[in-house]
Amino acid sequence: MATRGQPNWLMRLPLSLLIWGVTSLSMWLPAIHALNRDEHAISRAFFYSGLLGLVGVVLIAISLGNRKLRYGSLGQLLALLTAFSILPMFLALPLYEGLQTTTYLNAYFDMVSAFTTTGADIFNDPNRLDDSLHLWRAQVGWMGGFLMWVAASAILAPLSLGGFEVTARGEPGRAVAAPMQMDRVDPRKRLLRIVKTLAPVYAGLTGVVWVLLLIAGEGSLAAVCHAMSVMATSGISPIGGVTEGLSGRTGEALLFLFMFFALSRLTFSADTLASGRGRLDRDPEFRIGLLLVFGLPLLMFLRHWLAAFEVSAEPEPMQALQALWGSVFTVMSFLSTTGFESADWDEARQWSGLGTPGLILMGLALIGGGVATTAGGVKLLRVYALYLNGLREMQRLVHPSSVSGEGARNRRIQKDGAFIAWIFFMMFAISLAVISTTLAALGSDFEEAMILTVAALSTTGPLIKTVAETPIQLTELGAAAKGVLCATMVLGRLETLAIVALFTPELWRR
Repeated sequence: MATRGQPNWLMRLPLSLLIWGVTSLSMWLPAIHALNRDEHAISRAFFYSGLLGLVGVVLIAISLGNRKLRYGSLGQLLALLTAFSILPMFLALPLYEGLQTTTYLNAYFDMVSAFTTTGADIFNDPNRLDDSLHLWRAQVGWMGGFLMWVAASAILAPLSLGGFEVTARGEPGRAVAAPMQMDRVDPRKRLLRIVKTLAPVYAGLTGVVWVLLLIAGEGSLAAVCHAMSVMATSGISPIGGVTEGLSGRTGEALLFLFMFFALSRLTFSADTLASGRGRLDRDPEFRIGLLLVFGLPLLMFLRHWLAAFEVSAEPEPMQALQALWGSVFTVMSFLSTTGFESADWDEARQWSGLGTPGLILMGLALIGGGVATTAGGVKLLRVYALYLNGLREMQRLVHPSSVSGEGARNRRIQKDGAFIAWIFFMMFAISLAVISTTLAALGSDFEEAMILTVAALSTTGPLIKTVAETPIQLTELGAAAKGVLCATMVLGRLETLAIVALFTPELWRR
């Protein structure tokens, strides 16, 4: 037992090594699941892969000995990049050995997709995978979502990254002083404290969703996978989506309620540098999210009487309610970058008469959810910063000498925050153009390249099969295109500013 003043031996290990050890242990859960189902080959694949990982972790830990690591928050950011890009090589081993009908590259692609909470399904037929493999995919996505929950508060917030740069006083990639002096706290101790705080919340919420889905009549495997997917916003399903579920609209309603956790960090925690006022009703991210979730479906609903002439002029009330619910659920799902499609979405499309509803879903996925949540996209806080700046510029057009009536916090967002948000938007747009052009050069047409790029950058993999008129077969892509998409998913998960921050000289000075 460690004495006072002496750091715990676990805290002396690199973060990437700790993540590797946790994922190795987690492989024994699907191993037990497969063993109970007498799938011994799959059980052995998971058990031996987990054992191999643990042996590797122990050997590396022993070799490090009492070596003191000096990496701070930027070093943890580098470990985060390593986890999302290199760790899936190890996570793909049991999937590759258990399935035995796919290439290792496809297994790696699927694990990158799951761990980054993208959820791009490279295996189009759910029946191709065993139940234990489905559980593993959902479990990997769930662990990746929890890693981002922790990293947002412990790594990105102190460095003014991941959306926090909009409200922070420091420059992106540099630690700033906070009221609690978080910059003076050992980054490893801060990480441990935040893990202890958020782990019970994350696991507890997942358990609640799981139990409620079981009560609603959902199958056991689908219930646990959907529960993990909605908390991680990965959109991974063992049955092909909620449309194939047994719980029906009741299950959709339950998932809808828990998607609100992806709209604002204040729904589950205020332990960040940019928390500010802790009232949820005053949080701009949550208010903008509510506006989009309920405002956009209402416009689609009202469009029935404005432009959808091919629909009957006297619809049944139940048909109208189904169309409205299908819009609300699907809009919330794609705004949170989960990607579940409501069973009533086709009814909503026919009701509104929209010819290209996929563009709406792509736009919602690009906007994304809240800062410090598992959602991807450009984040609602950056959208709010640009909105304040645009509103202020219009006021100055009318009254050039006017003074902003916003509070001190919003005035800072209007000026410096909006400037940084605009830089991020430009970098995001450049990334979108470069990646889509690269995919087009590798053989994809314009529409396919754009859909793949948006889905990967926004970490909303279900866009690939929902938006395209003809489903895109990921298995038919070349090895180079799959590699580009893997890098794009990692870039979309960590964001461009975080990747740029890794080139800060402070990281390599030691």
